[in-house]
Amino acid sequence: MKTNILLPTDFSDNAWSAVVYALKLYANKDCSFYLINSCKSETSSMSIMSNKLLSIMKDAAMKELLELKRMARIVDANEKHSFKIILSTESLLDAINRTIITHNIDLVVMGTKGASKAKELFFGSNTVNVLKKIKSCPVLVVPDEFNFVKPKQIAFPTDYNRLYDDKTLNPLKKISKLHNSKIRILHIQEEKELSKTQNLNIEKLDKNLADFEHSFHWMLDYDKKASVIIDFIEELEINILVMVNHKHSFIENIINEPVVKKIGFHPVTPFMAIPSRK
Repeated sequence: MKTNILLPTDFSDNAWSAVVYALKLYANKDCSFYLINSCKSETSSMSIMSNKLLSIMKDAAMKELLELKRMARIVDANEKHSFKIILSTESLLDAINRTIITHNIDLVVMGTKGASKAKELFFGSNTVNVLKKIKSCPVLVVPDEFNFVKPKQIAFPTDYNRLYDDKTLNPLKKISKLHNSKIRILHIQEEKELSKTQNLNIEKLDKNLADFEHSFHWMLDYDKKASVIIDFIEELEINILVMVNHKHSFIENIINEPVVKKIGFHPVTPFMAIPSRK
């Protein structure tokens, strides 16, 4: 059964880095890669000028998509992989949502910043919007200029206050299976002792991941959560960070706060946001 990967692009270097990362991550899987670009015009579609502008934009974007497809085939001479291009005049979010449904997309992979690369921002606006609004599919975000490293270690932070069902954990399991990655479950200890519910959720999580090499780790709440997670990533040489994006989650906090200095989080490794089922 093929895995369907959606690769949004604005033709920036960062977007290309995300494409290359996805190709290498899924090197051993049968995959269909969908390269998608949105060239929605902000001008009135009623005017002749805007129709001409849209036509020019579409022609230019189609040429770039075809070139991107050609480049992908050159760097990825993999018989298991096929490439398709999608040019949309919808907004990027609408285009992604439609494609997820139409092509049964399993994962969206995109860069952190896109064309602007504003230094004070850890995510560009497109990435923030996708993380906020895409609820039907996991999103894997690749830092700017990140070189592929075989993911031997995956970090999975949790406060144990939620019970994760099979569907929620499925993307974590799938990403772990790709390269037999070890799953390192991280709890940042804010409480003096765990509640009955938390202990029960640990037991169920342990059971749910029984077929995967995994371990439980505790770190004291000695700094901002962002700093603790980054320290954990560095200490255990984590290659992918996976988090569930639910209401009031760490992901929700960081995407609502665009400035690195205030939140203290800068993506140092690719990370996957899994939409919450609840």
